[in-house]
Amino acid sequence: MFDPSGNDPISPSMQDLLKLFGQELAAVKFPDVDRGVLEEAAARVKQKADEVAKAQAALEAARQALYEGQEALLQKGQRALAYARIFAEEDAELSAKLDTISLPRPVRKAPRVEGTLVQDPQAAAPGEDAAPRRRGRPPKARASAQLFADGASPEAIAAAEAEPVNGALHTA
Repeated sequence: MFDPSGNDPISPSMQDLLKLFGQELAAVKFPDVDRGVLEEAAARVKQKADEVAKAQAALEAARQALYEGQEALLQKGQRALAYARIFAEEDAELSAKLDTISLPRPVRKAPRVEGTLVQDPQAAAPGEDAAPRRRGRPPKARASAQLFADGASPEAIAAAEAEPVNGALHTA
């Protein structure tokens, strides 16, 4: 079957055959097949290809409308969740229920890549927790980790100090 990814849904070899039946074989008639039958079948194929193109355009428009509707719902849902959290500040049970709901961040504008929508990589996918990033500097390394970097653990140093040197205990 010919792949209709190009502009013409009729394969080049079929076009060559149609051209032959339109010129050199125009007067030749075979049982159930002649120039008219082939041209009529080719016209039906082109009509079906046009219908497919229109259906694909309608599908893309429907997908875009669905995407826009989902984004509008998400924005309204986030606003409703924020209002509900403020409303439920005095109700611990309702607050606990609201805390279990985590909505993803809205996607600004989805760029199109060859007819498909691409989500913003910064936004979380539906169902994923969108935990905010930690602010400020990362914590410094603990001082005790640097003190014992030479391989001696605090327990080994304490055990060495507990052993008597020349029969006497260490006095620090």
